[in-house]
Amino acid sequence: MDMITFKDYYDNTVNLSFTDHPFSHEPKHVWVLCRFRDQWLLTDHPRRGIEFPGGKVEPGETADEAAVREVFEETGGHVATLHYLGQYKVDGKGGLIIKNIYYATVDRILLKERYYETNGPVFFQTFPDHFDRDKKFSFMMKDQVLIRSLEKAKATFL
Repeated sequence: MDMITFKDYYDNTVNLSFTDHPFSHEPKHVWVLCRFRDQWLLTDHPRRGIEFPGGKVEPGETADEAAVREVFEETGGHVATLHYLGQYKVDGKGGLIIKNIYYATVDRILLKERYYETNGPVFFQTFPDHFDRDKKFSFMMKDQVLIRSLEKAKATFL
C-alpha cells in the first residue's frame, strides 16, 4: 500500500493513501474536492472557516451518497460526476476517523436561503499563497491531505 504518514494541524497522526479503500470499505466520513466551471467550490463553516464540503455518512447511506448529499447541503451544488480519490485515517484525541476523499464536478448550484451547517458556497479560481496560514481557512485545509489530494485531482482530472 502506498501510504503517506504525517502529523496534522492538531498533531494527530494521519495516514493517507490513494489506493482503493485501504483502511475501510465502509468509512463513516467523506470529504469532496469540488469544481464548478473553472473554479474550486468550497463552503464557509461558521466555526472552522472555509473548507471543502464533507461530513458524516448517515445510517443506510453509502459514502458516495453521503458525498453527493454533503455537497448539496453545504453549497447547493448538484454533483454531475463523483470520483473516489483516496482515503485517510486519523487516530486522534477524539478517536479514529476514516474518511473517503472524492473529486467532484458540479454542473449547477441552487442558491438557498439556508445551508446545512454552513454559510453557503465560496469560490476560488486559485488558492491564495500561504492559505495554510490564513485564519479564514479551516484546519482541514492546513495539512498534507489537502495538498496531496489537490495534486492527485489535478494530475488525474484537470
